Amino acid sequence: MSEFNANHNRIVWCDIPVADLDRASAFYREVLAIGVESIAFGGGAFALLEHEQGNGACLVQQAGYAGNADGPLVYFNCDGRLSEAVDAVARNGGRVIEPMHSIGPHGMRAIVQDSEGNRIALHSSAATGA
Repeated sequence: MSEFNANHNRIVWCDIPVADLDRASAFYREVLAIGVESIAFGGGAFALLEHEQGNGACLVQQAGYAGNADGPLVYFNCDGRLSEAVDAVARNGGRVIEPMHSIGPHGMRAIVQDSEGNRIALHSSAATGA
């Protein structure tokens, strides 16, 4: 994590529970248009979402996980490609809960359910090119 992120961001990492690591990896790879690296570690498995110098997240496989439509809402950056990201949701096993809409001066978002039943937000900073 970069020094800027460590000093200025309140959320520094996110573990996203999943039942099917391969399915969830494909969902996030396609919807966010990023690399997702599968890693075996200590008898378990997880997948790291590409994040370079930004804040990171990983998919953590949990046997019997049934999804979570409540709790914290994690926003994923889809700046300039929000429409494309929303279109990729259903093709990759998710569903749109709230279609793309304005959140005032904070840009645009869509709330979706990922392939594992988790509620997430897809975000773009401006309506232009959303």
